[in-house]
Amino acid sequence: MRASLFFLMLIVLISVVACSDVRQEKAVVVYASVDQHYAEPVIRKFSQQTGIKVLAVYDVEAAKTTGMVNRLVAEKSRPQADVFWSGEFVQTLLLKDKGLLTPYISPSAQDIPATFKDPEGYWTGFAGRARVLLVNNRGLPPGQRPVSLFDLLDSTLPGSQVGLAYPLFGTTLTHAAALYAYLGPQQGKAFFEHIKERGLRLAEGNATVRDLVVQGQLLIGLTDTDDACAAIQRGAGVTAIFPDQEGMGTLIIPNTAALVAGGPHPQEGRAFIDFLLSIEVENLLVASGWCLAPSRPVTAEPVCFKDSAIKGMDLHLEQIYQHLPQVQQDMRELFLR
Repeated sequence: MRASLFFLMLIVLISVVACSDVRQEKAVVVYASVDQHYAEPVIRKFSQQTGIKVLAVYDVEAAKTTGMVNRLVAEKSRPQADVFWSGEFVQTLLLKDKGLLTPYISPSAQDIPATFKDPEGYWTGFAGRARVLLVNNRGLPPGQRPVSLFDLLDSTLPGSQVGLAYPLFGTTLTHAAALYAYLGPQQGKAFFEHIKERGLRLAEGNATVRDLVVQGQLLIGLTDTDDACAAIQRGAGVTAIFPDQEGMGTLIIPNTAALVAGGPHPQEGRAFIDFLLSIEVENLLVASGWCLAPSRPVTAEPVCFKDSAIKGMDLHLEQIYQHLPQVQQDMRELFLR
């Protein structure tokens, strides 16, 4: 009887310990608006190095970043995420204003310039991309190719053969806010009014714009360097042009990393941010084609645009963000009617 009782207690004890181990498994929840095939190698390497399991949630191309932000806002009273890894920055600044982020100054970011950091520590920028005009080589020979964003408004080009993503979300929305900041709200809005008047083709996302150029359905498309690079690597017969290099420059868009306020795994969240902001990861993102403009010197060579010296728009990230509410209102009025 005593032996049976002993073995019964032993089984119960083993079960309790096993359940405890499952509950104590280290994990971190990451909401990412970065393309999954670029983010997954980073996440996998973090798990290998730390033993921390990453539960990643990705956004869809059509609502890139904006959809993820809406989800974080909806979960404010009961946060599910620990880290927000964004492929751009204005929506991250919006989350700060809504009280959804908590400060964290990562030791990995010591050598990242102050212009890439929130002064209060709510977010850190890294691994920049840039906006480019992607041209179909067969449709436009070298002498006819655009050199400026304003060439999209050239009446000699059929509007139906020039395209961009809807300026309601993602980097196209961020680019619109940058134009408002650089040109002034009146001229910024006029640019998009002309786009509508010209009947430019609007696509669900930057990758779709790229594909339409590759297929020859568009002569010119406004997209991001990572999407353009993917097409160039495939030998798709396209050329990427950095616009306005003799004038205002093109928009350079850093990724951002931020710790979500009240997330379920804050310690693991900080560990993930430390890894994400490391020089190791920035090298990895450059080598993968996701990043063209790193926040600091790296050893990896970009897979595309190796000899390109890019002139960016002379704007602070906060300047661009300040125009977001007006831009969102104007773009909805122009393109959702």
